Amino acid sequence: MPTKTTTTPAPPPAAVAADAHWAATREKLANRIRPTVSLTICDDLDLRVALDTARSNLRRIKAAAEDRQDDATGPEAVALAEEDLAAAQAAFDEAAIVLRFRALPRLEFEALKKAHPATEEQAEDGHDLNVESLGPELVAKSSVDGMTVDDAREFLDTWSPGEATALFNAAWNIQEAARMDLGKG
Repeated sequence: MPTKTTTTPAPPPAAVAADAHWAATREKLANRIRPTVSLTICDDLDLRVALDTARSNLRRIKAAAEDRQDDATGPEAVALAEEDLAAAQAAFDEAAIVLRFRALPRLEFEALKKAHPATEEQAEDGHDLNVESLGPELVAKSSVDGMTVDDAREFLDTWSPGEATALFNAAWNIQEAARMDLGKG
């Protein structure tokens, strides 16, 4: 015996357009800002160590204060550690350089990748893209701060391998960012 499948007809477009819920949802979707990431650079090792130490001290002091809730000095110690952390963070922020990168529209990103195919040698090594030529353009195009292709090329060519990789990865990885959850029906 064949099973009968029923399909619900689509509502008329005018009814959908008049649906206040969908109109509000559509407006929110249309106004989304593409994902952005920050890459923070601080060349002052002492400031980085001071910030890490202040964070660690605050965690340790908070844990100790929670363990000894009957000790009246705990809240004062926590407050002092929070002040130390705020001062360390302010000093770090003053010295740090923050570069921001935003995801490109998907079609623009796909076109950029197609414009930089792997060389024969890179293809033999299993690569699809020429990262050497793609890198400066991707970094510059995704830079929120206005970095030029020439600046990006110079940084990628002259920074240490780890720092150049971090710069490229910031621009590349934001292209893969997803800010959504697939919930159950």
